[in-house]
Amino acid sequence: MYCVCLYTALYTAARGALNPAPFLLKYHQILLKWTQERETVTAAVFHLSRQEVMKWNGWGYSDSRFFFNKKGQAELTGKRYRMSLPVSPFTVGPSLLWLLEHESPAKVALCAGAVPPPSLGEAFVAGLQAAALPFSVETEDRAFRSHGHCLHEIFALRRGKVGRVPDLVVWPGCHDDVVKIIKLACQHNVYGGTLTSQCVQVGQVCPITSLTSSSFFLQNRILWVDEKNLTVHVEAGIIGQDLERHLGEQGYCTGHEPDSMEFSSLGGWVATRASGMKKNVYGNIEDLVVHVRMVTPRGVIEKSCLGPRVSIGPDVHHFVLGSEGTLGVITEVTLKIRPIPAYRKYGSVVFPDFERGVACLREVARQRCAPASIRLMDNKQFHFGQALKPQVSSIFTSFLDGLKKFYITKVKGFDPQCLCVATLLFEGDRERVLWHEKQVYDIAAKFGGLAAGEDNGQRGYMLTFVIAYLRDLGMDYYVIGESFETSVPWDRVLDLCRNVKEQVVRECRERGVQFSPLCTCRVTQTYDAGACVYFYFAFNYRGLADPIHVYEQVEQTARAEILANGGSLSHHHGVGKLRKQWMREAVSDAGLGMLRSVKEYVDPDNIFGNRNLL
Repeated sequence: MYCVCLYTALYTAARGALNPAPFLLKYHQILLKWTQERETVTAAVFHLSRQEVMKWNGWGYSDSRFFFNKKGQAELTGKRYRMSLPVSPFTVGPSLLWLLEHESPAKVALCAGAVPPPSLGEAFVAGLQAAALPFSVETEDRAFRSHGHCLHEIFALRRGKVGRVPDLVVWPGCHDDVVKIIKLACQHNVYGGTLTSQCVQVGQVCPITSLTSSSFFLQNRILWVDEKNLTVHVEAGIIGQDLERHLGEQGYCTGHEPDSMEFSSLGGWVATRASGMKKNVYGNIEDLVVHVRMVTPRGVIEKSCLGPRVSIGPDVHHFVLGSEGTLGVITEVTLKIRPIPAYRKYGSVVFPDFERGVACLREVARQRCAPASIRLMDNKQFHFGQALKPQVSSIFTSFLDGLKKFYITKVKGFDPQCLCVATLLFEGDRERVLWHEKQVYDIAAKFGGLAAGEDNGQRGYMLTFVIAYLRDLGMDYYVIGESFETSVPWDRVLDLCRNVKEQVVRECRERGVQFSPLCTCRVTQTYDAGACVYFYFAFNYRGLADPIHVYEQVEQTARAEILANGGSLSHHHGVGKLRKQWMREAVSDAGLGMLRSVKEYVDPDNIFGNRNLL
């Protein structure tokens, strides 16, 4: 037993942990409890490095970041992404042209003095120890789990402003552990939090516990796969990429691929009503969920039947889906699965303008022939993607790219300042994919669309996983940016996109932003009755005394403009704290009252007092 503990401590030190000694104690506690379950111990050791290889004050992996080389070209470091190659300089607008000239203050490293000491209740800690539940009060563990990834949180962390953090981090190993932890929390008035939308930063004077039911350590197992019913039962802490990898080893997949699947957990998907890039084939998370177990202060919420559909009153799952950590902890989820598709093919279509691109996507949705993923980038986003295109590897490749550009702009007459591109992904058996591909391209041709190749489609799809790293690069050069999204009926897509962009530009000017902002959008998911529109927005904040306050004011006016144009409060990001001021308008007084009533019954003492939604 002690040999395993020593190996764990040495492995932690080798991976760059700040203080390996406390890990020895932590994993000694784990091993005391899980001596008879070697698989779980192995999982704990395997996931030991996850915290160390991820940024505590930025997006993603520590070895992956954008930087500008001596030639003024942006490069993505590391070998985790296919785009980790030299790419062209940014050329997407006046605000971002300042990147190379004015470097902002350096990031501040995490220090113990920036994190207030823990305020621990002795009785609660004694209860955890008696139940042999592993926990930590280390500065690194507490800071790492004190925030989400909203702009204002990361902006503050990069300057060493950590703020309120959990007093203690607990690692449950299974559903029963979560039951014990919540029972103890209720007994000793300890408040719980998760990582979503700054929900542990609640300003409470009593102790706060971050209940980390994630694959940082435990509660990340696939409990069973039912090949007859095509379902899988999984502990909710598993990270998306791990879930797909383990299922893939058995020949299955869920097909759920949100932009954050490398880092987000299954429980987080359920709690935020997540959507994935391939929802056209596999569905959103609410379409995939068969069963959920959630531990609340009132007890465990779960159904007695795993049938495909039941009629037993309002669906209690829909109180869990989108609950955003306000009611309890999701511990286990049963999902639908499918055999891994035999064939996958990327594609892309270039349109003369955004209007015809939207019309094409509407027709594809009307005929119900959407591929697994179909996303339409506006002109600015197209140019932005081209700016991140890897350098050509040969004269021949450069010549071919030149021919394509010549054909599109000179022969077909597309205006480079108006054209837009849709990226496509088809999945299924080969014969069906090829038939489906022809069907979509035939529809595109009716709207002036031209096939633009598989490489553009694949690169556009993969760009989704690296684009979040650009926000960290921007903050290195006085540029802040963020994304926000909505769903909107088809007949209002164009008006909403135009009006929101104009509102952002106008508001930036009025708020004292010196340079033209970048505001771009894409239609990213399609439905029978409408689509999801995803906006990216960034500006150079030089000369602004409080850039985050300015950003929040601009985003608020953009959100109000979205609602005025018939858009939803959110399509998949959720509400959290940032958008809850519009909840009454979004769901009505009676609807808000229903949510309050559920909260008051399930969590009468507000143990899950993260202030999301309500």
